[in-house]
Amino acid sequence: MTPHPSTARRIAVLVPCYNEAATVAQVVQDFRAALPDAEIHVFDNNSTDGTGEIARAAGALVHREERKGKGNVVRRMFADVEADLYIMVDGDATYDAAAAPRLIATAMDGGYDMVNVARVETAEKAYRPGHRFGNRLLTGLVGWVFGTRTTDMLSGYKIFSRRFVKSFPAVSAGFEIETEIMIHALELGIPIGEISAPYGERPEDSASKLQTWRDGFRILRMIGQLVRRERPLEFFGIAALVLVAFSLLLGLPVVLDFWETGLVPRLPTAVLSAAVMLSALLSFAVGLVLEAVTHSRRELKRLAYLALPPLR
Repeated sequence: MTPHPSTARRIAVLVPCYNEAATVAQVVQDFRAALPDAEIHVFDNNSTDGTGEIARAAGALVHREERKGKGNVVRRMFADVEADLYIMVDGDATYDAAAAPRLIATAMDGGYDMVNVARVETAEKAYRPGHRFGNRLLTGLVGWVFGTRTTDMLSGYKIFSRRFVKSFPAVSAGFEIETEIMIHALELGIPIGEISAPYGERPEDSASKLQTWRDGFRILRMIGQLVRRERPLEFFGIAALVLVAFSLLLGLPVVLDFWETGLVPRLPTAVLSAAVMLSALLSFAVGLVLEAVTHSRRELKRLAYLALPPLR
């Protein structure tokens, strides 16, 4: 008889919550039924509706993180909870707890340090149109820059190994944490898997905390920051090419005039063109230096990851 996946390792279910009084008890109960041996940790992010008390009454271990934002909660969860496998799931009761054993089995069988759950809509209102488009756009953008390994980067349902959790240097404060997690995994070449599972709509008395435009711009900004930090040569190299093109656009007419007349009638334009060209060379030099720094930093992160034992 094959043992239940949760008996093979110590499992922690991590549930970040902010004002989820309408759904948190159901989430705790559903995961308790799916994974009887797992520890269920609810991290209350300064809720004002009694989310923490309801979760505690439902049987969860409740922690409180006072700094607002999902990224701050994830940083605290990863630091404080000790386990071999960590399932992270939102507290809005939209994700399928019954998929958790399959999620664990996938991680164990494949030796994956992260398995993402791609959402399959089971209700017309599960996904708002803006969220669906934004998710596809951002997932495609990250895939184009860093490589494609998942189809639903912003899913709030994932499983991680201990060595991923304890070597992940979380810096995000808000919903952009999902993007940071994915890019970190892609940059280090960590084994990543993906499964699909049903995704339902929120109950009528529960409201999403995600704001499409505000959080979308935050995620875009995070992607830009991570491109600059993890791909500095490409980032500053493109900036250098733009500056070179601008410098040539300004300077070529001045050079042609000088070639024909021996005079420089537009001296300010010539000076500006030279300054822009110098800025381009400086940008490229900065990219070269930061590329070497990034390479060393990536090696240190990889060593921190490898210092912990693998899942198997």
